[in-house]
Amino acid sequence: MNHFKYILSWVLWPGLFGLCMVIAGYGFAHDAPVLYFNIAYVFLILSLFFLEKWMPYERAWLKPDGQNMASILHTISSKGSVQLLFLFSGVIGLADYITPMAQEGYSVWPRDWPLWAQVILGVTAAEFGLYWAHRLAHEIPWMWRFHAVHHSVTKLWFLNTGRFHFVDSLISIVLGLAILLAMGAPMEVVKWMSAITAFIGMLTHCNVEMRFGPLNYIFNTPGLHRWHHSRLLYEGNRNYGENLMIWDQIFGTFYNHSYRPSADIGMGDYMPTKFTYQILWPFLTNKMKQRLQPDFEPVPFGREGDADHPVPEFAKRKSLFTLIASLFSVRKFRARV
Repeated sequence: MNHFKYILSWVLWPGLFGLCMVIAGYGFAHDAPVLYFNIAYVFLILSLFFLEKWMPYERAWLKPDGQNMASILHTISSKGSVQLLFLFSGVIGLADYITPMAQEGYSVWPRDWPLWAQVILGVTAAEFGLYWAHRLAHEIPWMWRFHAVHHSVTKLWFLNTGRFHFVDSLISIVLGLAILLAMGAPMEVVKWMSAITAFIGMLTHCNVEMRFGPLNYIFNTPGLHRWHHSRLLYEGNRNYGENLMIWDQIFGTFYNHSYRPSADIGMGDYMPTKFTYQILWPFLTNKMKQRLQPDFEPVPFGREGDADHPVPEFAKRKSLFTLIASLFSVRKFRARV
């Protein structure tokens, strides 16, 4: 990599994210949020499209995988389902609780804080729900059935961003927004949280050579998300954060090592190649799957640490609570000595 590309690799992630935020912020301030959000989103898509060809992280991922149309259709179905959810919330009156910041609110939300502080609080609070929705999708078999659609890809690039089964997307959105709704977050915070999630989600899946440094400990970066798509459970069952890594840090699922993640990503479970089959797959029994796809063979649900999925000592989960307890234990031992 030449010197210019090396420097660029350090500024691309914060630069693209910051520019998209500025464009979206201009739209929010001038009462045109949808128009300017879409301008920012299209700009990000085009930028990543050309950057992936010019300075890819993995050249092997530039090869076609035959899943472009399926990924696009999953994006349409998952985003469409979320839009229907918002329409339904308006019909039953839930949307009435999300009011502009200038109006009187309810619950515990600090509407007198500066907007930037409310946005940080909102993203962090919603992230708790998004984190657990994602983590449970890896740990509960029936939820994994839906989430497996996303992990069935064998390469990462910007088109994978919206490749989620619509049920998987609905669960995540409900858990994330439910926290903001319960806390009484205003409309402006919900809009900013949605924009931030969209921009970071697109960046997270890109196949562009980028460097992140300390940003890895704050945001969900492409570097962290590549570990999450590993076939090894002690790497793949890590980095569940959607936007921020705070809850991974607290609950011990943060993972970032010095060695390069494998380019051989995916999962051991079977996933058909057709979009319609992928939509139906989580709802079918094994017998029904075998009738539909004769080459299908069921795979037992793998759990980290079992006989088939041992965890090296360096990769074992260490939550913030565990580290604090260890620190106190060391201090008590020294005091006795």
